[in-house]
Amino acid sequence: MRALVSFIVAGTLASPAVSAVVSSLQNRAVAGQGWSLQSSTCPSGTQSCGNGSCCPATSHCQATGNGEVTACCPTTSNCRGSVEGAPSCASPAWSLWTGSFGNGFCCEVGLTGAFIPGGSVAGVCVPSVPSGYSTASLVSKGTGSPATSVPASKTTTSSAQTTVRSTSTKSSMLPFSRFAHYMVGSMTADEAVQDVKDAKAVGFDAFALNTHDITSPWALNATQYLFDAADQNGFKLFMSFDMSWRTITPSQIPPFLLNYISRPSYYTINGRPFVSTYDGGFIANSDWVSGFQQPLQAQGINPYFVPSFGDWSGWPDNFFSSYPSVDGVFSWESAWPDPGTTISNVSDTVDQNLLQQAHAANKVFMMPVSSFQFKYLGAGQDWYRIGEVNLPQRFEQVLALKPDLVELITWNDAGEGHYVGNFFPEQIAGSTIGDYANGFDHTGWQQLVTPFIKAYKSGTATSGSQILPPGSAPVGSLWYRTLLTSASCSPSIQNYQQGQDTVNYAVILPSNGYTIKVYSNNQLIGSFAGSTGLNYRAVPGLSVGGGQYIQVVNSAGSVVATATGTKQVAAQSSNATCNWNYEVVGLS
Repeated sequence: MRALVSFIVAGTLASPAVSAVVSSLQNRAVAGQGWSLQSSTCPSGTQSCGNGSCCPATSHCQATGNGEVTACCPTTSNCRGSVEGAPSCASPAWSLWTGSFGNGFCCEVGLTGAFIPGGSVAGVCVPSVPSGYSTASLVSKGTGSPATSVPASKTTTSSAQTTVRSTSTKSSMLPFSRFAHYMVGSMTADEAVQDVKDAKAVGFDAFALNTHDITSPWALNATQYLFDAADQNGFKLFMSFDMSWRTITPSQIPPFLLNYISRPSYYTINGRPFVSTYDGGFIANSDWVSGFQQPLQAQGINPYFVPSFGDWSGWPDNFFSSYPSVDGVFSWESAWPDPGTTISNVSDTVDQNLLQQAHAANKVFMMPVSSFQFKYLGAGQDWYRIGEVNLPQRFEQVLALKPDLVELITWNDAGEGHYVGNFFPEQIAGSTIGDYANGFDHTGWQQLVTPFIKAYKSGTATSGSQILPPGSAPVGSLWYRTLLTSASCSPSIQNYQQGQDTVNYAVILPSNGYTIKVYSNNQLIGSFAGSTGLNYRAVPGLSVGGGQYIQVVNSAGSVVATATGTKQVAAQSSNATCNWNYEVVGLS
C-alpha cells in the first residue's frame, strides 16, 4: 500500500483527480499522527525524537530505519502502517513533501524539501536546494507561519539513522545467532567442506538446510557430506523443510530428523533441536502437532520449531493464536520490498508486527535479510525483487529491531541470485540458471556481512554507525547490473519497473574524513563524504561501457581502497537471456 500511495502523492501537483485522493487520505488522518518534522531545532510544542526529527509533544516517536523518517503516533502503539497508507504531517502547521523513493517527510512553511535521488534518507528541509540534491514534491502546504530560523540539514551519505524501538527483552537462551539459508543440491564431500569453512570464516553460526526431498540418494548424500564437514570443522546445521513443493508431510519429518539431530553439529536451543520451514501454513496446526511434534516427543525429543508460514491465509496477524504449538516465527517475504511497478524501500512493518506478537506470546522471531532476487527461467519464472541498496537497509532494520534470530537469504541459491557464497556446477545442472549466474561472483558482499554479524551479535549496536570494519582499513562492496533497464527485453521480467540504472555501494569506514567517489564508464557520477560505520547509496548514472568502480579517498587525498567491476554494461542483451544479475566486487 505504501508504494502505491507514494506513487500517487508524487503526481498530485499535476492531477486534480489524484489531488482529491490525497485530500481524502489526509482527511482520515488522526490528530498527532503523521510524519515528523525534519529540523535540528524543534519548535515550541514539540519534542526531539533524535536524528533531526520532531514530533508534537503529545505524540510518541516511532523510528523506522528503512529510509523513512520518524513517524509520530498518538499512543505508544506503532502507527507507521497507518501513516504510510494515509500520508500526512503530525501537525497541520507543517508542509508535507515526498522525496527519496516517494517517502514522506515534513518541513516548516517557508523551507523547501530536498533529497538525493536513490539516497537512504527521505529528505531534508532547506532554504534553497544544495548541489547534488533534487527538489522534493510538495503534497500540501502547512498552515503555520514561515520558519524564522534555518534547521541544520543532514547531508551526509551515511545510512539512515534510527533509534531503538521499545520491545520486550530477548529470550536469555538465544545468543543472537546468525544463519545462512542453504539450498541442498548435488555436491561432493570436498565442496561441502569448502562451504562450511567459508561460511564459518564469514561469521555465520549455522546453515539452514533447505530440502524438499528427504528420500532421493542425491539429497541424502549431500546432507551426509554437509554434516560430516560441520562435525569436523565446528560448524552447525539445522533443517529448514521446503514445504512449497508439497512433497513432504509433517509425519515424514520425524524419521528423517532422527538421523541427524544427535550429530554434534546439529543446532540446538536450550538443548532442543532447531527446525524451520519455507512455507507450510497450508497445513493445520493440529497436523503439525500430531504428525511432527508428538512423535518426536514420544521419543524424548522436543523440537524447537520456528517455521515460515507466509503462505497461511491469515498472515501475519494473530499468528500465534492460529499456530500456538510453534516456538517462534520466521518471515521469508519481508526480506524485500513488495513486488509491483513502483520503486520503494524495503519495509520492516511485517517484521515489527511478528516481533511484537512473538514477544507478547513469549516466543521468538527470526528476521530475514537479503540482497535482491533475480530469476530468469521462463514459464512465468522471470522476476526481479528490488536490490539496489536492499542489503544495507536490512542491516539497519535488524540492528534497530533486535530480532532474536537472523537468517540471510541465501548462501548458495544461484537460481534466485541472492547468493553470497559459492554455488557449484552440479547444483544447477539440467537448468538454465548458469545462463545468468555463471561468472557472477557475489562473494564481495561478504565484506559487508562479516562486520554486520559482529555488530548484531554484540547485542548493543542499534544503527549502521556502529557497524565497523574488522581493522583500520575500510571494507565494502560495489554492485551493478550489466544491462540497462531500458533494454527491449526488460518487460519480460516481472517487477522490472522497480529496477534502476545505478551504481550501488556500501562502504564501512573506521572513522570520519573519507570521501567515496563513484564512476561509471570511467566518468565520475558522484562524490560523497563518508562517516564512521556503514555508508551506502544507489547512485544514478550507470551507462554503457566499462569502467564501473568506486574509490575510497582519505583526508589527505590518497586513494586507500577501490572496487572495480570486471564486466561492461550493455544497452541490449546479446542473447536470449535478459540478465539482471549483479556484478559484485569487494574493496581491495
